[in-house]
Amino acid sequence: MQKAIEKCVEVLREGGIILYPTDTVWGIGCDATNEEAVAKVYALKRSEEKHSMLCLMLNADMVVRYVNKAPGIAFQVMELSDKPLTAILPGAVGVAKNLVPESGTLGVRIPQHDFCQALLRKFGRPIVSTSANISGEPTPMKGLGEVSREIIDGVDYVVNPRFQGKPTCKPSAIMAFGERGEVTIIRK
Repeated sequence: MQKAIEKCVEVLREGGIILYPTDTVWGIGCDATNEEAVAKVYALKRSEEKHSMLCLMLNADMVVRYVNKAPGIAFQVMELSDKPLTAILPGAVGVAKNLVPESGTLGVRIPQHDFCQALLRKFGRPIVSTSANISGEPTPMKGLGEVSREIIDGVDYVVNPRFQGKPTCKPSAIMAFGERGEVTIIRK
């Protein structure tokens, strides 16, 4: 796994795009702090900018470096969740501007996935995670074999599927948190 992690980090640092397994489904990723890399992901997905891409983060310490208005309840809910949870948090800072919608929020998830954890630890910055499909097409739920040739050919590095682990094979739950602790369930 170490060689795959090192290759991913090299590609991410050079502003490239990776196709990698997560705790939910296969994702397209890039350095979440690199505006040009984020633009490449939007172009590959044929998606409009600021269209619901989230960031994977290593832990709560990383989250507070890139989101400065998240209420404490958000961290409690993320910690207690028994399934993958994307938290939409207020006060995005330090990430690519084209990743942040006008509301100033940022979707974050702390994956319980060996490959993602090792990659985030080595890279040291948040990584964009968006489903490995063209916008409007079905999300590939069962693994790399369902990812289209256009996506595979459009990335700079494809992680070996043997590092897939045991993903949920479905998108994460999504909850939005307001600065004062308001909670909205977007997807169960």
